[in-house]
Order: sequence, then structure tokens, then C-alpha cells
Amino acid sequence: MKKKQICILGSTGSIGTQALEVIEEHADLYEVYALTANNRVEQLAEQARKFRPAAVVIANEQHYGKLKKLLEDVPEVKVYAGAQALDEIVEAGPIDMVLTAMVGFAGLSPTIHAIKARKAIALANKETLVVAGELICQLAQQYHVPILPVDSEHSAIFQSLVGEDQNPIEKILLTASGGPFRQMSMEQLQTVTKADALRHPTWDMGAKITIDSATMMNKGFEVIEAKWLFGVSASQIQVLVHPQSIVHSAVQFTDGAVKAQLGVPDMRLPIQYAFSFPLRLPLSSERLDLFKTPLEFFEPDLKKFRCLALAFEAIDRGGNMPCIVNAANEIVNRAFLEDRCSFLQMSEVIEQTMNKVAFDKNPTYETYVATDAEARRVASELINL
Repeated sequence: MKKKQICILGSTGSIGTQALEVIEEHADLYEVYALTANNRVEQLAEQARKFRPAAVVIANEQHYGKLKKLLEDVPEVKVYAGAQALDEIVEAGPIDMVLTAMVGFAGLSPTIHAIKARKAIALANKETLVVAGELICQLAQQYHVPILPVDSEHSAIFQSLVGEDQNPIEKILLTASGGPFRQMSMEQLQTVTKADALRHPTWDMGAKITIDSATMMNKGFEVIEAKWLFGVSASQIQVLVHPQSIVHSAVQFTDGAVKAQLGVPDMRLPIQYAFSFPLRLPLSSERLDLFKTPLEFFEPDLKKFRCLALAFEAIDRGGNMPCIVNAANEIVNRAFLEDRCSFLQMSEVIEQTMNKVAFDKNPTYETYVATDAEARRVASELINL
């Protein structure tokens, strides 16, 4: 049987490295066609040596020379650099599936190119749907391209909907760990540090997503993503704080029945399911023991976690507002990691940016690009005031 050829955008990040573990475990079914990274040259070179893809792309063109030198004795691996190379590599004929595991707005353009090239999308870059959900869904429908969610929550919803094609969704129950600050007061949140925020209680993720989890902006983005993936309104999505991260999410149907997907926190499961759907393949992972794990659920505090409330507001306003929120969030997230912004200041800057950047009810792709640039500029100026 022909092996499925997979391109991984963002192969050196948390999702990318775990995807390579899945491919390694099922080397008889999957093969790496292309790997990409932004700055981690040495790690990308190591991956290329191990998996021998047809091509690697380093997005930051300044690292091209170094990557080329590191792989000069592996001539079968072609080396490219830059944003345009990312857009072009996903269009390569042999590719069957593109795993979009890049972080942030940068994932939007190559995802669009992959869809237009009729490649199946395993979506781990939530910003793609946050920024341009309507456009992405239109393109996926136009080019008959499946979008298979990789986020654990959206994969859980997707799994719960298998076999339920004719049954309308009454409500999506989107679970959230609550992050490291779930039980802290507003007073305590005034003094938390990036080291505190990076200590996530259940998931091992990259720094950007871990900070977004601490502010609960990550969950706000997942609400926007769920709206587009599953064709529901924001009012049909309920966020549940579930510290154990065992129930990954659930769907409630019109007869009151609730279907959920449960499992230990292990991102390899949703990655593998996206690769193998509709089949379930063996996975060498820890198994869930419900005798040892209590299951708790709480309502999120929208005053304490203002970012989640701002995400719901962005959904209600529509247009380019989620794009504004995403861009501002990328700026404040980086500023917090660089000690230029406090934890509570992040949501303040995002809210002010929402009020300052031009709103467009019917954005095009060009609008998203312009909006992203303007929102980044405004948020950066607000931080430096």
C-alpha cells in the first residue's frame, strides 16, 4: 500500500515533534515529504537527517546558509527558505496531507495554498480559523478539501460527531484545564510572572500556547475555531473548566444525550486520528484509569480571565474583529514572555486595540493582512506607552 505523504508545517514545535513520533510508530503507513521550521535550524537539520524528507524549509531566510551547510552531506534533501517557499512546498504533487502546526498568523497563507492545491488539512494552527474562518471554510468547500482538527478539544468534538451526520447539535461542551492560575484572585494575578504562567498543570506545550492557556485566550480562540469547524453559533458553545483534562470535550444533542471523548492528556492521539481517520490505529500510550481520576467541572470566571470574554465579544462582532484580537494577542503574549508587559495588562491592551483598529464587517484576504499589520502596530504602541 502506498504510504501517505505528509508535510509538517512547524515540525520543531510541540505538535510537530509528536507528529513525527506518530509517523515513526507507523512507518509502514506514513512518510514525511517536507518539514518546516521558523528559527530552530539545528533541530530541523536533525529531523531531516532522521526522516529524510524530500524538502525542508526554514521560514527565517537568515538561517538558510546555516541549514544548507548542516545538510550539505544529505543531498537528497532539498533546502529552501522564506515565506514564499512555505506557500510553494505545500503544493508539491506527492503530498497527501498537510499538518499545519505553525503558531500564529503566519500559518494562514500556507494553509490557503494547501487547500487550493487540494491537500487534506490536519489543522493544529487555530489562528487560521480565528483570523479567517469564513474564508477558510469557503475555500475548503470550493476545493472539496477535508479539514481534520488536531486540537484535543476539537478532535474530541469531531470524534463525538462521527455517525451523527443527520443529528443537529444542541450544544458543544468545550473543556478547559483552567491553566495554572485557576484558583488565584485578581490581586494575586497582578504579580504573577512568566515562569508561573509557563508551569501548565496538565499539558506540555510551546511557550506561546502555554501563556494563552494561562490567560484563557487559547480557549477563546478554540470557541471561534469550533464555531467554524462545526457550524454552530457562539451561543451553542459552553466552556467548562475541567482541571483533570480527561474529558477533552463533548457534544449535547437535541434529545439531551451527551457524547464525550475521554483519554489521558496525550496529543499524539488526536494527531494520529487526524492522520488515520476514519481508522483507529494502535498507539503506545498510557491508558485512562477512571478509578484513579476524579472528574470536576467549573464555570470560567470571565472577570478574572478577561481574554476569554474578549474572544466571545470578537465572535459577536464578526468581520475582522477576531483578526484584530489575534494580532494584539500575539504582540502582548511576546511582550509578557519578554517581561515588557504584566499578566493583567495583556487583556487591557487587547481590548484597547479592538477599539482603535478599523473594523471591517466583510473582510477579504487582503483585509486580514492589512488588519493584522495595523493591530500589531497599535498593540505595540500601547505596550510602549
